Amino acid sequence: MSDQTSTDSPVDALLVLSFGGPEGQEDVIPFLENVTRGRGIPRERLEEVATHYRHLGGRSPINDLNREIIANVRAELAGRGRDLPVYFGNRNWTPMAEDTVRQMVADGVRTAAVFATSAWGGYSGCAQYNEDIARVRDQVADAPAMLRLRQFYDHPLFVERFAADLRTAVDAAAPGARVVFTAHSVPDAADAAAGPPDLGGHLYSRQVHEASRLVAEAAGVGDYDVVWQSRSGPPSVPWLEPDVVDHVSALAEERGITDVVVVPIGFISDHVEVIWDLDTELVDEVRELGVTVTRCATPGPSAEFARMVVDLIEEIETGTAQPRPGAVPALGRTRDGERCGVGCCSR
Repeated sequence: MSDQTSTDSPVDALLVLSFGGPEGQEDVIPFLENVTRGRGIPRERLEEVATHYRHLGGRSPINDLNREIIANVRAELAGRGRDLPVYFGNRNWTPMAEDTVRQMVADGVRTAAVFATSAWGGYSGCAQYNEDIARVRDQVADAPAMLRLRQFYDHPLFVERFAADLRTAVDAAAPGARVVFTAHSVPDAADAAAGPPDLGGHLYSRQVHEASRLVAEAAGVGDYDVVWQSRSGPPSVPWLEPDVVDHVSALAEERGITDVVVVPIGFISDHVEVIWDLDTELVDEVRELGVTVTRCATPGPSAEFARMVVDLIEEIETGTAQPRPGAVPALGRTRDGERCGVGCCSR
């Protein structure tokens, strides 16, 4: 995790650190080249993925969604009487994290809390953001201390908001609709390698299953499935399965299920993996099987999500964590190496 675990004084800024996304047609391929740099992804694969963004006018919604979260966090801070500046930086597209941190230096920021827009452990959900923080602090002279906020997949406010939206979706769907939780797939080997060794790895997938259990329980849903989506890479490399399209198709073909409620538990906002992979591809693929998809909302735009972010800041300032609803004793969910060891979220 991050290289510091506490601070003797309150933080004097918040950095929202995210993935980034193109904001126009001309940005799409350069953005995808940033995302895949060093991975040897062929140009034709980039062009294939680019069609998803071009379908949306070349503009990913992720930056605007993050700005909405930031506006809500600023309102929550103001409501608590706090004058804490909030900055926004990305890994793969403007505003780039390095440029943002240079501005923070110019503004005199000394100690920043860092909220990464991922609830999860594992390499892409956690360790890669820690690499971003280390890279930025290497590249920016006099960079502030950066205190990474912990993973929040089981935070009570995260669970509460998803559960409320799940109840709304179930009420809107046909009686008896099957509930299906979905999150971004990752390679099997990467998932197996991530997590404290004494817990057997599989940190990311176990967190997704735990979050799904907590949300289903809070929403009063007794039976549900957990599936995966948005895989990439060669077919010869095993990734977490089943795929959401394959699974919903099988529900229709093998069990005659015609209504599903899809819960994008792996995503905080309606960015491309939600509005393309679920609202477009999934809906189109299963329509011919007579399946109606009702999609649960994501929690990012909500007041509860903003309250959670500010609560997480106060955790590192006070050293007191919010109580958690989960029964699982430890799934890499604590902050700053308290439970996650060196290499815990490695590839």
